[in-house]
Amino acid sequence: MCGIIACVGSDDAADTVLTGLENLEYRGYDSAGVAIQNGTDLVVRKRAGKISELTGGFVRDLPEGVSGIGHTRWSTHGPPTDENAHPHTSASGAVAVVHNGIISNYEALRSELETAGYAFESDTDTEVIPHLVEQYLTQGLDSDEAFRRAIDRLEGSYAIAMMIEGENVVRAARQGSPLVVGLHDDAYYLASDVPAFLEFTDEVIYLEDGDIVTAESGSISITNLAGDPISREVDVVDWDPEETGKGEYDHYMLKEIESQPESLSNTIRGRIDPDEPAVRLEGFPAGCFEDVSEVHFVACGTSYHASLYGARLLDEANVRVRTSRASEFTGRVPDPEGTLVVAVTQSGETADTLGALRAAWSAGADTLAVTNVVGSTMAREADDVLYIRAGPEIGVAATKTFSSQVVTLALLAERLTEDIDGAIRRDDLGSYLRHLSVLPDQIEEVIRTSRAEALSTKYEDRNAYFFIGHALQHPVALEGALKFKEITYEHAEGFASGELKHGPLALVTPGTPVFALFDGKHDEKTHTNAKEAQARGAEIIAITASERTAEFADDVLVIPDTHPDLSGLLANIQLQFVSYYTARRLGRPIDKPRNLAKSVTVE
Repeated sequence: MCGIIACVGSDDAADTVLTGLENLEYRGYDSAGVAIQNGTDLVVRKRAGKISELTGGFVRDLPEGVSGIGHTRWSTHGPPTDENAHPHTSASGAVAVVHNGIISNYEALRSELETAGYAFESDTDTEVIPHLVEQYLTQGLDSDEAFRRAIDRLEGSYAIAMMIEGENVVRAARQGSPLVVGLHDDAYYLASDVPAFLEFTDEVIYLEDGDIVTAESGSISITNLAGDPISREVDVVDWDPEETGKGEYDHYMLKEIESQPESLSNTIRGRIDPDEPAVRLEGFPAGCFEDVSEVHFVACGTSYHASLYGARLLDEANVRVRTSRASEFTGRVPDPEGTLVVAVTQSGETADTLGALRAAWSAGADTLAVTNVVGSTMAREADDVLYIRAGPEIGVAATKTFSSQVVTLALLAERLTEDIDGAIRRDDLGSYLRHLSVLPDQIEEVIRTSRAEALSTKYEDRNAYFFIGHALQHPVALEGALKFKEITYEHAEGFASGELKHGPLALVTPGTPVFALFDGKHDEKTHTNAKEAQARGAEIIAITASERTAEFADDVLVIPDTHPDLSGLLANIQLQFVSYYTARRLGRPIDKPRNLAKSVTVE
């Protein structure tokens, strides 16, 4: 959610920090600020609003220092105001801090500091940190010890970066909130996410909870709270910096929709052999799942819909399976020794999903992370990890990562059925994998031929939009509705086809658009319920490979013929286009929808 960027050893820290902030805009924010050290003074500029307002206004006179910190804030404690924007400073202005996360004991700390005579200028939990550091400095502690002592007082989750006036040093700490280090010659970067500094370096260190960082030009150290040195591996990120730019596109979302042939090819590459036929997942040899008797998916939002897709595939293979929203997962695992808990998250940092993973691990279950980000907290904490290999996704609304998650879970389902006792393997595995191998080409065909833009014009001024599908099309209907409401701000709901008549049909009025998803296998329920809605005046938009199936429909979005278990991935592309073009016609901020963030790192 909030974003941190820091640098030390840069030729122009102000420009570097501002560039990093712009790269972090996709995370969602309502205010921003910077602090730059010019060698003697610490200059702070911050305000509510967009980064463009920072760069076009009062940052013009920032010094060309060699170290700086910056922040994009997502309001938790206090509204989005200039006073609540980060960085926050101590009473003297000598200490500046940026912080992601929540300090759960801040009220007690604030009361203690106010009693000691410290005045607070904001409503945030963050402001206790610079006051604590200054308090320890006035007691005679050096900067390192004052920072450690302050960190030791904090409870909750945090990623923190701090600067002290007169020192070209950035100090940082991580506990429960992501923070990564970038290295390039004598310069160092700290950020919430790799894209913040990817154009400067691809060498990174993923920090872990409890790590304390001290960085200055030409030198960096990582220790624990006690000051003991810690060694962390340097990784090379294989993302191309151009992948994090919009290029010729107006929006990241459109770029990422249209990049799905490539991202899905990466997801599939080396993992399937239609001729044998076989699914081979790196790191999961034959027999590794033979002790599994039940699979339990935990996820949030789009990842939850992908999990529903994977769970349906396992259910049809006679595998005991459950799916829980991570925020509702209690940690109860009836058979810990036989349960595999699969945590699905694009970022690998989603707080609710991390909490569910840790609860499952504490209960004694084996855990597997399905994620997009190498080195993420989820990837490190789970017993095993399976990467979706979708590449960086910048738009807040997940697009290419949903399709890569679904395909990864589909492959995982096939591997699980090989090992799990009583599972029923596909008798058409070769055909299934051949269809999967050409799926990227079929998505390219949908991108080239879609009529979604014209449809968005026809149906843009309606009060509500409904999406229905049966079996594997149901999670795609849910995802289609989620995308639509996320970026258009219009009311949209997804339902299992058979459920429309059990209440939601009361909301259907003349002219209500109902998007009906057909897969060629489970079409009867969808057809019957779409016709019933149409009889009440709804206008039916069918997404199908066979126009004969949908002769009754008012409009049709055609998808290529494929295996019924994969058709939802083609229908999903059409629904993503419908959402995108509708939002564009309505003038919505597509890549940064209001109130939403790319990575939700607080519970």
